[in-house]
Amino acid sequence: MVTACTLKHCAGKEYYCALELTLQVIGGKWKPIILWRLGQDGTLRFSELRRIMPNITQKMLTQQLRELESDGVLHREVYPQVPPRVEYSLTELGRSVLPVLSEMCKWGHAFEANHGTVGTGRGAPAATGATGDDLDMAVGEV
Repeated sequence: MVTACTLKHCAGKEYYCALELTLQVIGGKWKPIILWRLGQDGTLRFSELRRIMPNITQKMLTQQLRELESDGVLHREVYPQVPPRVEYSLTELGRSVLPVLSEMCKWGHAFEANHGTVGTGRGAPAATGATGDDLDMAVGEV
């Protein structure tokens, strides 16, 4: 017998199941990539994140970083100097999601192996079965 989920509230979010809550915190196009890069590269400045993810706008990166910070997944350190220097790093909570992202990347490689790849015109291999794709270039190989 299927039991209906009840509405829950946590950290200002409404959700019916833990998976829904997880996706609210780390889901979307950019958050997993931000988290993965910080996990792989350690502490990064805003400009370094922009360089790593050239397709994200400054406004979107700012928004995503603020959301991740407010959820306690990343730490923002502001250094009082001119010009201001701001660095981002993962919190312990943020580091705890890295194994999940690693498994998602492995799943993507398996999907790619089954379906092949097509080059994007940005230096990626154009032949079916190629190993590189935009996500791999953004997050690195696992």
